[in-house]
Amino acid sequence: MRILVIGGAGYIGSHVARAFLDRGYEVTVFDNLQTGLRENLFRDARFVYGDIMRPEQLREVMAEGFDGCVHLAALKAAGQSMLKPEAYTEANIAGTINILNQAAEAGLSPIIFSSSAAVYGSPQYLPIDEEHPKEPENFYGFTKLEIERLLGWYDQLKGMRFAAIRYFNAAGYDVEGRVKGLELNPENLLPIVMEVAAGMRPKLSIYGTDYPTRDGSCIRDYVHVTDLAEAHVAAFEYILQHDKSLTVNLGSQAGVTVLEMVERARAIIGRAIPAEIVGRRAGDPSELVASSGKARELLGWVPKYSDVNTLVSSTWKMYEKYITC
Repeated sequence: MRILVIGGAGYIGSHVARAFLDRGYEVTVFDNLQTGLRENLFRDARFVYGDIMRPEQLREVMAEGFDGCVHLAALKAAGQSMLKPEAYTEANIAGTINILNQAAEAGLSPIIFSSSAAVYGSPQYLPIDEEHPKEPENFYGFTKLEIERLLGWYDQLKGMRFAAIRYFNAAGYDVEGRVKGLELNPENLLPIVMEVAAGMRPKLSIYGTDYPTRDGSCIRDYVHVTDLAEAHVAAFEYILQHDKSLTVNLGSQAGVTVLEMVERARAIIGRAIPAEIVGRRAGDPSELVASSGKARELLGWVPKYSDVNTLVSSTWKMYEKYITC
């Protein structure tokens, strides 16, 4: 079967492309390389340079005929989205409208959409399941929620099936080392820890140790990017089998504190990771943990690599080659 992976040269997208390739799919990656990397393109996948803001380029590639599409192309920095909402409106919402309109014209379905736990906002209860109120607290989360609503309407009006996959904290790298490029401008904890360990930045800032958690630092739910990628394949195959759209959370269901992650990294890497305690960041909830029961029930999805040791060791294998001191 033939799969179009839009944004397939990025950090998560390259792992998704690899997962489909490993299952025997014929993969075409469509990417403008704004945040994607040529190092993340695989020889056994076809690459088409293109931009979702150019409908004619989408029309041309989709006219070739595909059995499904994965949509991962988006701006994703939550803080930046509050400063430049116009850029996020254009790239995330208008770009997705281009994808949906061209997919409808080409009869391309289903679409597997890279959504986010940012659609929920601060937790009203834990663990967070798919029925949790959706009250995004940053513009990035708003764009993801609006896209999910668009998908629902295209499903209803055009019969375009979809899966909305709400990630919690994606981390780690392919354990076989097949993804070669580092994530550009990372904002999540683990790659920043690795940059400090490699000497790429001087120290790590820990934002608050006075939260009502077991060690005072924030708790987050980390899921290995390979586990995320496998869920995209499972969601695609679920829709083919059941002809039904679905929305699922993806998380490990196990919370890890910031201090625990840093200490495990120090132990596994065996290098100093200088850190300073600073004040809380506005809008940081004390704990975010997913309920992934729906993904387990519908997709048979069980994370294989989302333990802390694998998350740290697979990420360090990517960063240790950049040691500067």
